[in-house]
Amino acid sequence: MSDTTNERPVYVIGGGPGGLATAAALREQGVRAVVLEKSGAVGASWRKHYDRLHLHTTRRLSGLPGLAMPRAFGRWVSRDDVVRYLEKYAEYHELEIVTGVEISRIERSADGAGWLLHGSGGRELTGSAVVVATGFNHTPRLPDWPGREDFGGELLHAADYRNPAPYAGRDVLVVGLGNTGAEIAVDLIEGGAARVRLSVRTAPHIVRRSTAGWPAQLTGILVRRLPTGLVDRLARPLAGLSVPDLSAHGLPRPTTGLYSRVKEGAIPVQDVGLIDAVRKGKVEPVAALESFEGDKAVLADGSRLSPDVVIAATGYVRALDGLVGHLDGVLDSRGRPTVHGARFPRNHPGLYFTGFTNPISGMFREMALDARRIARSVALNLAKRRTG
Repeated sequence: MSDTTNERPVYVIGGGPGGLATAAALREQGVRAVVLEKSGAVGASWRKHYDRLHLHTTRRLSGLPGLAMPRAFGRWVSRDDVVRYLEKYAEYHELEIVTGVEISRIERSADGAGWLLHGSGGRELTGSAVVVATGFNHTPRLPDWPGREDFGGELLHAADYRNPAPYAGRDVLVVGLGNTGAEIAVDLIEGGAARVRLSVRTAPHIVRRSTAGWPAQLTGILVRRLPTGLVDRLARPLAGLSVPDLSAHGLPRPTTGLYSRVKEGAIPVQDVGLIDAVRKGKVEPVAALESFEGDKAVLADGSRLSPDVVIAATGYVRALDGLVGHLDGVLDSRGRPTVHGARFPRNHPGLYFTGFTNPISGMFREMALDARRIARSVALNLAKRRTG
């Protein structure tokens, strides 16, 4: 595979929503963009998610540039419909997509005017700019709990969970109370698991996905630019009115403010049945998982459980070190891009990142906004290069 025009294309790494949106926005600006996707199809991460997953953001506020999501998808769009939308999006915008190519390293080109991408099969591609859109949920993170290798039950990451059928009649411990852990716990109970416990290290803020028809996403959009302390103060009484106190059931209200937690990277859990399940004793919150001893799961409070299955909803890592970790000032101490959207790292013009934040205003919405900002920045810089 080689460049076919004198002007180097912009390479977009990743065929998920962020990558496709950016490629479409670049095309709109008259810039040739080539999407490089390591799997065999667009939307690879969405294809792998559990069956019952729906967007927690509304259909109307989740469309990507140039193509709205169909009304037939309903207000809360299912995983399968997201995949259909991404396929249609690529087709509608006539995006140039190359599948089966994994990029392992990015560095400045020899002439200093672009970027050299090292890909699978010995490919070397030179682009005028690069947009990294490999995704927030890239590589499953499974903690190295002491005794993990000797655990006598079944242990899997939430990335490998699809539906509750294999766990009917079984005792399951779900580790991690984020949106994924909460939804899987509810899915298991509804699917016939004999017992479901939810291991919680830090109690999260829980919000209703929608209250009297008003989606939580709209609130997130409205408050995003407000001072953190102000949002914390406003959120406290609202939470008291809309979400019952679950302290007696093992889920105390957080002492840290909602928006303060967001700034630390902890997104509120949107209720899709967890509140009722906890109140009725169907999902039992327990202490954090610390280690394993044979077939026992040892919790932070010293108690020992004997689950048949442990599902680790323990998040993902961005896995960007090999790709750009050698470039000074590109990643922070936690391996996340230091900048995103239309900004590029200092001393690395033409290198962009999208989809590596998890905003309360909605990831799809923010990726759509970033896409057009990135496209304008790229087009402007290419125009300056031509005339300069």
